[in-house]
Amino acid sequence: MKTLEDLKKVREQALEQMKLREGKFSAKVVVAMGTCGIAAGAREVMAAILDELDKRGISDVAVTQTGCKGLCEQEPTVDIIKNGQSVTYGYVDADKARQIIAQHVVNGNVIGDWVVSAS
Repeated sequence: MKTLEDLKKVREQALEQMKLREGKFSAKVVVAMGTCGIAAGAREVMAAILDELDKRGISDVAVTQTGCKGLCEQEPTVDIIKNGQSVTYGYVDADKARQIIAQHVVNGNVIGDWVVSAS
């Protein structure tokens, strides 16, 4: 840090991270990272999600990972939890992950063709 502006940016980032820890987020993205998910490309999916959120300047979305969900044949899977609804997408690759962020997380449009389950 060289300037007061740099310090203000660090402070703003820390405050945004604190909001997420307190559960104050607009959506939650959960990537299944069990062995089968990782073998199917879940790491690349996670990287694409984080990159897309960063490119769009979205900081109020919690991104986490989970273990195996028992949907091995449909891995990688990604859950989007928004407005009290949970949607699981299957066969997600990096390109689909970016589209899920754009369509579902940003615009609220579920991509029906890729949905494995919804509740």
